[in-house]
Amino acid sequence: MTVVIPKHANKAQIKQALDSIKKPQKPFNADKYFGKIKWGQDALEFQRSLRDE
Repeated sequence: MTVVIPKHANKAQIKQALDSIKKPQKPFNADKYFGKIKWGQDALEFQRSLRDE
């Protein structure tokens, strides 16, 4: 989506244009997924393999 703001727009017009494109964000519920993902290996082993230790 493109919003055109005129060169000589005042602060109120700029704020109105920017507010028109903002969508409300749904909060992310991390507790829903906490402890649910099953990894194939230990997290420390994974980090060591990434760093070639």
